[in-house]
Amino acid sequence: MKNITVAHSPDADDIFMYEAIKFGWISSEKLSFSNTPSDIQTLNFEALKGTYDTTAISFGLYPFIWEDYALLRTAVSFGNGYGPKLIKKKGVSLKPNFKVALSGEHTTNALLFKIAYPKARVIYKNFLEIESAVLRGEVDAGVLIHESILDFSSELCVEREIWDIWCEFRNDDTLPLPLGGMAVRRSLPLTDAIECERVLTKAVDIANKNKKLLCKMLLERNLVRVDDKKLEIYLNLYANDSSISMDKLQIKALDRLFGLGFEHGFYPNLIKAEPNFIPTEYLESRNA
Repeated sequence: MKNITVAHSPDADDIFMYEAIKFGWISSEKLSFSNTPSDIQTLNFEALKGTYDTTAISFGLYPFIWEDYALLRTAVSFGNGYGPKLIKKKGVSLKPNFKVALSGEHTTNALLFKIAYPKARVIYKNFLEIESAVLRGEVDAGVLIHESILDFSSELCVEREIWDIWCEFRNDDTLPLPLGGMAVRRSLPLTDAIECERVLTKAVDIANKNKKLLCKMLLERNLVRVDDKKLEIYLNLYANDSSISMDKLQIKALDRLFGLGFEHGFYPNLIKAEPNFIPTEYLESRNA
């Protein structure tokens, strides 16, 4: 069988959505899968190089890779009233040119942050290092992502929610915040890409339907960085029914994100989500 390389972040929602494949709960007759976990900044960088067949990406990256990667509809994370947090030390007032640590140049939170704070001095760090960078004064503030948003030092406070920035620019108060998803290399044969999406979609669906059992297995194997209570909270936020397959509202939100980036000069082209999905109808017409 052809092996498909799947790259994902080490945070709980990505691991949760992939492990159903690794545990053998879903498989393919024509494809096998091998996974590589890495932080989101590295994943985005490797996607720019076309390293992996299928990879988790920040949605903020996609307009830079659309010619080489198609979007998958599954394993997506959207915020709805929540998301990454801009944090600082308590009692600190941020000047317009404050120094901030972000988790990667092409992350969605970086895009929205830079639109909202054009004068800020940005450095990039692994998301696990951002809290400590703020605490020791290396930067004035930082944007926390993944499980870090659930539990951080009592010396810190939230300056602003990235969700609130999104709400200022989205032009439609029904749109969720697009954070991350999956992309597949266009150089794969279309039938393989379709099968890849089928397997991943089924894996997310099975994981979601067996959340309690899978969470127990993840905790027993020390595959996540949080305890059982935080894991439940986090997965309810980012790995849920809305992660299985993008709906029309999520697609509309993606289009708005891409439009925002283009309007503010971050993207060279204005693209839309729908034309960049895998054309699953191909199999139907081929087998007709």
